[in-house]
Amino acid sequence: MAEEARFEQTPSGLAPADRGWFVVNVRDTAWTTTGDYGARCRFENRDVPFEQIGMNIRVLQPGQPNCLYHAESPEEHFLVLYGECLLLVEEQERRLRAWDFVHCPPHTRHVFVGAGAGPCAILMVGARDPDDSVVYPVSDLARRHGAGVETETDSPAVAYEGREAQRPERPRGWSELPWS
Repeated sequence: MAEEARFEQTPSGLAPADRGWFVVNVRDTAWTTTGDYGARCRFENRDVPFEQIGMNIRVLQPGQPNCLYHAESPEEHFLVLYGECLLLVEEQERRLRAWDFVHCPPHTRHVFVGAGAGPCAILMVGARDPDDSVVYPVSDLARRHGAGVETETDSPAVAYEGREAQRPERPRGWSELPWS
């Protein structure tokens, strides 16, 4: 039988302390925030990651990207839960709103940017692969939205060099979100 995971209190909420099944409400989970890329609820502990699937909720303010424009080798899926955002995908721009679903096959170049009048929440799900790869291609479209690199790289450390570090903190606009 699978054991139930223990939780630990962190400065921004609860995080699983070990492997096992668990139930947790989004309003109680640990969050990290960066001014560059919004706030993230990961559901997992960085020291105890999920083995097969990564899952998080990202909250973006208008004009805020969730990361840098990139393409990964595993497939990814996204569901807009609240608000509006722009999807920059394969050099195209698509406006999304609550309940829009996005499927990105392996190696699909993409990034999300908050849009509309308030925060946007997106459920993000991606396969885990020990041999995964990522590339950050140069994109004028992504750079216009503050989500692009100047020089193509396959190194996250190089792509994010000089960017603001994550800190344990709930998202701005927390009281406006449906789970608060």
